[in-house]
Amino acid sequence: MDQENTELSGPARQRRRLVQALASATLLGGTALCGRALAQALPTDPEHVLDVVIIGAGLAGLTAARDLQRAGCTSFAVLEARDRVGGRTYNHPLGNGLISEAGGEWIGPGQTAIFDLARELDVATFPTYYQGRNVYLVGDARYEEDLSNGQSANHAITEKLNQMAQRVPSKEPWTAADAAEIDKLSVGEWLAGQGLDNASRLSFDTSIGLTTGTPPSSLALLHYLSLINSADCSMEKLEGFKGGAQETRFVGGSQVLCTRMAQALGDRVKLASPVRKIVGWDQDVVELHTDQGLIRTRQVIAALHPALCNQIVFDPPLPEGRAQLQRLWPSLAPMRKTVHVYERPFWRDKGLNGQVIQADGPLILSCDNSPADASVGILMGFVRSAQLSHDPARAERTLAEIYARALGKQALEVKQFHDHDWAKVDPWTLTCVGAIPPGFLTRWGRYLKPAVGRLIWSGTETSDLWTSSMDGAVRSGHRAALEALQALASTRRQA
Repeated sequence: MDQENTELSGPARQRRRLVQALASATLLGGTALCGRALAQALPTDPEHVLDVVIIGAGLAGLTAARDLQRAGCTSFAVLEARDRVGGRTYNHPLGNGLISEAGGEWIGPGQTAIFDLARELDVATFPTYYQGRNVYLVGDARYEEDLSNGQSANHAITEKLNQMAQRVPSKEPWTAADAAEIDKLSVGEWLAGQGLDNASRLSFDTSIGLTTGTPPSSLALLHYLSLINSADCSMEKLEGFKGGAQETRFVGGSQVLCTRMAQALGDRVKLASPVRKIVGWDQDVVELHTDQGLIRTRQVIAALHPALCNQIVFDPPLPEGRAQLQRLWPSLAPMRKTVHVYERPFWRDKGLNGQVIQADGPLILSCDNSPADASVGILMGFVRSAQLSHDPARAERTLAEIYARALGKQALEVKQFHDHDWAKVDPWTLTCVGAIPPGFLTRWGRYLKPAVGRLIWSGTETSDLWTSSMDGAVRSGHRAALEALQALASTRRQA
């Protein structure tokens, strides 16, 4: 063997090492094994052509970058359009080391990818506070209900959705046997035929709307069933606090995951570097035109919301199916979250959990967002942006008066107020979650995940499990890194 290696040329020896690495790696075992074997054989190019460029420094992009680094690949960069990392995770600093999350914040059972990431980054978690009674405001009426045991407001309808979800695979919902028929319906149309009373319909509309960013009347039943499918075919697990995807929070807020990953990556993360144009995605070397200059690379991981890809010019144009998917992807669910800070979580003294649902006003839902030690009281609110002033003083007062009606007059004693409207903060966050309408997935879904030339698509929307969640973003980053390393190895094996 030594004699044979001596007689081979340098490039030939490199190709042989790559083939041997591929032969010995267990490709289904994840990046930690096969990615390491592949990456160690990939040298840094002396002509400043990077092996991989990742677009987007959110959970997906930074996870992919971290996997590349852990695998031994050093020839990569992460380009972020914003002046911060985190994507759709963002922490409001409240002083004294306290924060409240403005974007994604909750995780729960079954979301193993993000739990694993948090453990590896030494980010602790703590239980969401949900014990006690919810408060409902409907017109002039106010009533309380204890749902902290995790029971659904209408178990029969929930169970029916769970059973239907068993037939809709989360990985490729458009391949379900009856996908075409299901995809003709919105969730709202389906619910309208179930004989729900007004209270039950309000409960369904609120929870589904918050999970998907759109009213059930605009949401595809096929898409929603695929989300339930990814949550072990349990709507309770998808929507709930106890035993559900909202059960757990991060100490220091969800953005700390991205902050720590970026710190470990160092100067490979380039902020304020939006990609304006991608040239030659069908060639061996791709050119990325950014606000900070031209970057050349062999593979591109686009860790972006599909609709954000429309802000990039592709030369040559993308294939029609992928181009149409991006152009038509819904981007009208930006979300707006507010924060009221109090001296302490006073509502707990009354047996209330801080969850207020308003049927006909600016507040959709509030939650107790206090830190684990309850050193201050924090009410986070999801609001209907069109019904709430964008003047901070007026918005603070309007919501405080709603909280006072629901929780007591102490709600008027606000210490801090923060308002984060994702539709207004920057041009790089078109939407927080995927509000997929009827008919979309069966027509365009098959173009979402397959690579196009040197372009690998990532981001939570492309995840096989827990789509639209932070866990889905992490999973998509793992997959994208592995695809990039495999593509590099394949290309060099053929050279």
